[in-house]
Amino acid sequence: MLDKPIRSMPWAGQPASHNTVLLTREWLVANALGGYASGTVSGIVTRRYHGLLVAALPAPLGRTVMLSHVTELVHLPEGVIELEPLDQHMQASAQSHLSEFRLEMGLPVWRYQIGDLVLEKSVLMPHQQNTVHLTYKLIQSATPVCIELRPAMHFRPIEAAVDQVFVEVEDYSLMVNNDCYVLHGGGFPQLAMKMLDTHASFTVNSRRRKDVLFLLEKERGYPSIGEHWSPGYFTLTLEPGQQATLLASTEAADTLASLTPAQARTAEVARRRHLLDIAGPQTQSGMAAELVLAADQFIITPAGRAEETARERAIGHEVKTVIAGYHWFTDWGRDTMISLEGLTLMTGRHDEARAILRTFANYVRDGLIPNMFPEHGKTGLYHTADATLWFFHALHRYLQATNDRDTLRTILPKLNDIVEHHLRGTLFNIGVDRQDGLLKQGQEGYQLTWMDAKVDGWVVTPRRGKAVELNALWYNALRLLENWLREEQDESAAQSVCEHAERARRSFNQRFWYAEGGYLYDVVDGEHGGDDAACRPNQLFAISLEHPVLDRKHWQPVLDVVQKKLLTPVGLRSLSPDHPDYKQVYAGDLPTRDAAYHQGTVWGWLIGPYIDAWLKLHPQDGASVDRLLDGFEAHLGEAGLGTISEIFDAQEPYTPRGCIAQAWSVAEVLRCRVKCAACTV
Repeated sequence: MLDKPIRSMPWAGQPASHNTVLLTREWLVANALGGYASGTVSGIVTRRYHGLLVAALPAPLGRTVMLSHVTELVHLPEGVIELEPLDQHMQASAQSHLSEFRLEMGLPVWRYQIGDLVLEKSVLMPHQQNTVHLTYKLIQSATPVCIELRPAMHFRPIEAAVDQVFVEVEDYSLMVNNDCYVLHGGGFPQLAMKMLDTHASFTVNSRRRKDVLFLLEKERGYPSIGEHWSPGYFTLTLEPGQQATLLASTEAADTLASLTPAQARTAEVARRRHLLDIAGPQTQSGMAAELVLAADQFIITPAGRAEETARERAIGHEVKTVIAGYHWFTDWGRDTMISLEGLTLMTGRHDEARAILRTFANYVRDGLIPNMFPEHGKTGLYHTADATLWFFHALHRYLQATNDRDTLRTILPKLNDIVEHHLRGTLFNIGVDRQDGLLKQGQEGYQLTWMDAKVDGWVVTPRRGKAVELNALWYNALRLLENWLREEQDESAAQSVCEHAERARRSFNQRFWYAEGGYLYDVVDGEHGGDDAACRPNQLFAISLEHPVLDRKHWQPVLDVVQKKLLTPVGLRSLSPDHPDYKQVYAGDLPTRDAAYHQGTVWGWLIGPYIDAWLKLHPQDGASVDRLLDGFEAHLGEAGLGTISEIFDAQEPYTPRGCIAQAWSVAEVLRCRVKCAACTV
């Protein structure tokens, strides 16, 4: 049961012309620190972010590619077979031996068949370690088999261009200590490599490749020719039924010695089984089970902020946060708060939800929570108008699930401070307009809403003024705070908040209804004084939140327009196709992509507010709306296998784009699958 594959991709007998599919299917294993191992099923590196060990290191290093690739050669009497090609021109011959790729409890396994020989490879990262295990097991063979493993590396930050050199070849040094081969380079930590479970020899035979093509970097308009350097290779012989593990790590020696590879795998599989057990009966199989395991990849202890972690642990608290997306996002306040319910509350991880909320509460400054934490920094950036309001929403959902009054009382002073700052005005011109009680925002050069694309100073969708979702979130936050204050017997403060909420509701319904279109303006009182009638999904939050600000008589017209113009099988378009700025495809170089990022591109997470709004009108018919999630089930077999991408093209075939694994995409689809099941009669 523990090793039952959740997702399998048979490959035996596929024609060579299909091998390009293996370049677009990617796998991901995370270590709960922000580090990961990831690549294409083919083994070919196509992104700067690919690596078998991307370690999460304390600031200022951040996430760092330590082990890039391992070339695997199988020596047979009839010749040498390469299993994991580095070059695309080797792909056809290598992949002719791949018979299956599968995920076992979310962990990747490759099965190769060469005549009667069957060999499997698996990848594992022990929990909260910057360590990777590559295990090779000879399933079937008439004779022992000799395997050669050549590790290759290019020490660099994950976001660095592939043509940047941080360590010259002559500056790498290799030391040997009890069969452990320790590589040093520049100012990076040491990388220890060792073969376990078998006798192996290591041959010092350095090799440098300066012409490695990173195909996706080329397609995305970035430098695409990089280099790999290898100090030598391991040689080992496997008997039938025997396995061996190549360990690579930046951890201390005593940490590496604490578990054998078999013990590490048993512990990790048991941990994953426990995640499924605590998530509840509605998530025990199918897409929901896969998404429970996918959700686990995003919940981390931030290794990059070691001082904060040590400080909080000293007072008995755990620091937890959410990686917004793999491979390149760090933890973002907005994404964390939107994702919290799906990632933690739908999966039974209430303690981690509490830790996340308390972590972000500690970072409230000037009435705002951080928008993001930079890859190499310890201090958050606060350029966001909506993340703080989503904080109220996330806390509400947490309290619904746990009734944790202690956490509410701890955070309540922060909530009062947030509202006071918004009422009198705070950073980036975020503040309530005293004329109508609506929330406004906007500062030249900043993108403060979730539609935040920016290229070389060009803010693509500035949305300065009074944005529709900000005011829906503002009203919802006020109502939530009002209720919490009443529950805590602070009637006077509750009444004051109630008055602000009532004023905002009246003004919202007077100003945002666009009668000619039958939906809501996206922004009113814009920076040039006008109203923006672009049909966008942001209007759904006026219905979908716990306290909908929109008058009920307008709910159905808004849903009808959104369904007609924005709904797709994998989420909602960010702009209606009839708008002159609409873009069908998210592709090309960075300026071209960002020009399309919120101008039509489909966002998977937006299926959540759509389903919430729909169920407000049809509360007993979860089965009908659950069918809207079928497109995501099919998507689990493309792009990032077993997870959900960040975005999709706006037109068929809705090609997945952006991050291969996005926290709020996974969270909202999982949450909706569980919610729809509960609403079905």
